[in-house]
Amino acid sequence: MSLLDYLIPFVVALGLLILVHELGHYLVARWCGVKVLRFSIGFGKPLIARQYGPDRTEWVLAALPLGGYVKMLDEREGEVPAADLHRAFNRQSVWRRFAIVAAGPLANFLLAIALYWGIFVVGSDELRPRVALTETTSPAKSAGVREGDLILAIDDEPVRSWQDLRWVLLRHALDSRQVVLRVRTLDEVETFRTLDLRGVEIDDGSVDLIAQVGLRPWRPFIPAVIGRVVPGGVADRAGVRPGDTVVAIDGAPVDSWSDMVAKVREAAGREQVFLLAREGVNLQLAMVPEEASEGGQRFGRIGVGVAEPVQGGLSMFAEVRYGVGEGLAKAVRQTWETSVLSLQMIGRMITGEVSWKNLSGPVTIADYAGQSAQLGLGHYIKFLALISISLGVLNLLPIPVLDGGHLLYYVIEIIKGGPVPERVMEIGQQVGLALLIMLMAFAFFNDINRLISG
Repeated sequence: MSLLDYLIPFVVALGLLILVHELGHYLVARWCGVKVLRFSIGFGKPLIARQYGPDRTEWVLAALPLGGYVKMLDEREGEVPAADLHRAFNRQSVWRRFAIVAAGPLANFLLAIALYWGIFVVGSDELRPRVALTETTSPAKSAGVREGDLILAIDDEPVRSWQDLRWVLLRHALDSRQVVLRVRTLDEVETFRTLDLRGVEIDDGSVDLIAQVGLRPWRPFIPAVIGRVVPGGVADRAGVRPGDTVVAIDGAPVDSWSDMVAKVREAAGREQVFLLAREGVNLQLAMVPEEASEGGQRFGRIGVGVAEPVQGGLSMFAEVRYGVGEGLAKAVRQTWETSVLSLQMIGRMITGEVSWKNLSGPVTIADYAGQSAQLGLGHYIKFLALISISLGVLNLLPIPVLDGGHLLYYVIEIIKGGPVPERVMEIGQQVGLALLIMLMAFAFFNDINRLISG
């Protein structure tokens, strides 16, 4: 993948999330009768500036796209004509000011709900939560989980995909408790397994949570038949087509899909000669697997996906789709649970229970943006929803400079019956700015460290 494959999805995601966030502030400010002077996407020197609307609001696209702002009429920032005093932000009631500031994060949560709702209603092909064991001794083995068990529910919460399984286990692992799995065995018998998550640690992401539990996706015998070719990937550039069968690599026979994957993974950056069978004709193609990394391990990949295998009527994939009402309810629940989990992770980082290495910056986000875009539109939309929630939660933190800091001032104003002194707010702004710079520096450090260490 080229730099543009990461940069374009990142810029699109960032621009959309900032636009939605600032539109939340803007629309509620207009609804409250506040005059908006400028709506800016980005900071610094304006690249494009136009004035529209009855108030001649200036709409700006600025040079530094890492944020945005809505500038409202305010006596604290300049002289206000007497005729417009009633439209100044600082002249509004505390409840209106609260609503205007809270509207930004709320818009991000609403966007996430809309995105999840669309995905849930349209439906997507998901990996079934049918499991295999990775270790001879593990929490899953101790729970009596068997090869091929299909997990139907965890503590009565339905599980319909591998992503659901990972998400529910993560939430319960944070609580360090036992959970009850309802499973269907390969013999079509429904039973229960009690899984102990008290020894599972949520660390810096170097060890996969499900791997710690002792599980991996169950796989039947899969022939080495190409089902999907990633556009622009190594295989696509070499001329590989869906339906091709990999017969051998560097003269060594390939017996299955996993055999092919193993050979490619260990050959990052080294040319391999593939013998392919296509419509009864054999052909040779030379490819150099590109280097990728996951969980601190480097490996090679050529950008292909498996053709969906079926063994004994057991498909590895299933279309997951919800009705309109059910999809909306699940979207709201998913947004709420993700927000709560984000706050729990922040709290545990503060107390030292979870590593600060989990904190990510723009480099890591750009990496995830590019990878999700390559996987398909559905994955990219889910990524947008997740980042939108993260942006909403971050802005609600009670740190001066952020929306949450202003909301904290308004709560104090409501309680004490008067505004917070200007001097206190100035000191808070300085402390909040320093704290925000420290967090950004730490996030950048983690990004660079991930790039170096893989």
